[in-house]
Amino acid sequence: MNCCIGIDLGTSGVRAIAIDSEKSIVAEAIVDLPPPERGGEGSSEQRPECWWDAVLDVLFSVTQQLKGADVQAIAVDGTSSTLLLCDPQGSPLTTALMYNDSRSKALLPELAQAAPASSPVNSASSSLAKLLYLRRQIDTENFLALHQADWILGRLSGHFGFSDENNCLKLGYDPVQRCWPTWMESLALPPGCLPDVRPPGTVIGRLSAGVANATGMPASTRIVTGTTDSNAATLATGAAEIGDAVTSLGSTLVLKILSDQPVFAAEFGIYSHRLGEHWLVGGASNSGGAVCADLFSREEMAILTQQIEPDNPTGLDYYPLVQPGERFPLNDPAFAPRLEPRPEDDARYFQGILEGIANIEREGYALLQRLGAPAPGRVISIGGGAGNEPWRQIRQRLLGVPVERAVQQQAAYGTALLALAAVS
Repeated sequence: MNCCIGIDLGTSGVRAIAIDSEKSIVAEAIVDLPPPERGGEGSSEQRPECWWDAVLDVLFSVTQQLKGADVQAIAVDGTSSTLLLCDPQGSPLTTALMYNDSRSKALLPELAQAAPASSPVNSASSSLAKLLYLRRQIDTENFLALHQADWILGRLSGHFGFSDENNCLKLGYDPVQRCWPTWMESLALPPGCLPDVRPPGTVIGRLSAGVANATGMPASTRIVTGTTDSNAATLATGAAEIGDAVTSLGSTLVLKILSDQPVFAAEFGIYSHRLGEHWLVGGASNSGGAVCADLFSREEMAILTQQIEPDNPTGLDYYPLVQPGERFPLNDPAFAPRLEPRPEDDARYFQGILEGIANIEREGYALLQRLGAPAPGRVISIGGGAGNEPWRQIRQRLLGVPVERAVQQQAAYGTALLALAAVS
């Protein structure tokens, strides 16, 4: 049996999924990671070595389950904008600043002088802001700036310095022209510190002999560039056609849609990842499941869900937010939550909140369409709220297109699909 493996580097754990040529899962393993170390001034960091130990553990476990199957390729996804500096041989020179580390906010004026206003690097959590911050922590100019997934690719192949177009978007890479833009020259970065960027799903080498011996996998296994964890979860759903949309119903509301052209609108936090010749256009609202969790327990929501009447709208005009401030599909940092009047019937109140979030979803896709993305042809739901059937019916009525729950949404599965496509 031939198979391919996807590795997902999450915040709390590392997961590996192996799939066969029919895209069926044939093995799976997960290992917990220690939580990131948090400190003052927005710090959040991890030791890269703990990722590698977990990767070896999951690969060894998967190998034992596969019982001699031929592993043809491995691809890796990681959390977006998690970055470290290492020497050319891959030895870390710094800890890894996690995706939500914001210590580099003091460097944003320097970035703003160099980068276009529409660039996603203009954020304290961007990879490029982290690079500028970390560069000041070391005393050498001979270093590589690598994302979480990039560094693991290097450990697997023995060759460091490769990355993919998705992870590098917030490092300043131009996915339209497929190059590092000339405006980055004003930052005077050392030559050779930026990775060699390839499209997701590109073979960049073979499994090193040392890793092959440690895991029991064949040294002929191809190592393939991956993507970010959120993009991998989108790929896992099977979204593949222009107009396929994926809504993540988690603590926040995240919308993504496959488009034939990119859309960038920094004022709404909208940017586009390149996936082959398609583009994954996305935006995120501050609304979402966190509002429900702030008002009701999980047990209460389960009971109230059974009392929802999807075909009987409440007419309550809510804009559910935990606190003031919205960026997408409205851009107003002072925008106030709207959760009143509150009816005496909790089921009606809960339904009104879900309708409010569904209205935001509809307005979000409408905004993406006005800016150049296609209208959704279908919406695939992922995240904790995807299993709420009355909510699915409410959303389908408001969106006017089929809304379905994803069969697969594990990021490791989506990354395994990238590995499979690379060798098919």
